[in-house]
Amino acid sequence: MSAERKSEKPINIITRDPAILPGQLKPIGGSRADDWNTIIANQTAQTLWVKGLDTETRDRQYTAAVQALVGIGPKDEIEGMLAAQLIATHNAAMECYRRAMIGDLTCESRRENLTQANKLGRTYAGLLDALNRHRGKGQQKVTVEHVHVHEGGQAIVGTVETPGGGMQRKTEDQPHAKQIARESQPTVWSEDKKREPLPIAGDAERPLPDARRTIARGTDGK
Repeated sequence: MSAERKSEKPINIITRDPAILPGQLKPIGGSRADDWNTIIANQTAQTLWVKGLDTETRDRQYTAAVQALVGIGPKDEIEGMLAAQLIATHNAAMECYRRAMIGDLTCESRRENLTQANKLGRTYAGLLDALNRHRGKGQQKVTVEHVHVHEGGQAIVGTVETPGGGMQRKTEDQPHAKQIARESQPTVWSEDKKREPLPIAGDAERPLPDARRTIARGTDGK
């Protein structure tokens, strides 16, 4: 074993039950372990370009970055990492856009900066989508209970568009609607079934007037 390896001091790692951790900085990094939350805050702040800034402006930049983490609101460590990467990607993209606008920049350099900014924008969109999917957004859960489908019927689950253009939400179709419609129609008797006499309306009981009528004749007999 080399002398360098012998001189290395052991690393002491202390772990504690997350349930008893205070988590006072959880809004920053999403963890109940404030050591993790502090690391996330420092890593996010270090992605800022603060060279040449005075102390007051630099501190405002750092504060704004941490406030952005709080605004994203990570609920666990994964969301804390995604939030930090979102801010870092945004800062890098904006720096590329800034450099692309330098007046004496060559066309090639301007094109390169805009290309990198475009790639960073797509990375940002991918990170945002991953954060939303982790939070369960973009996923629709439909729970259907007690759907009774009769023979020959079809069940429809989801959003049904009505002819008037409105949207009607259905958890189950009425597959027995056709059966109900059939039952509501009057019964058709077969030919060999004894029929009941139909009632005759009161007006029909009166005798019909004589269809013949007297035609007046003229003096000439016509």
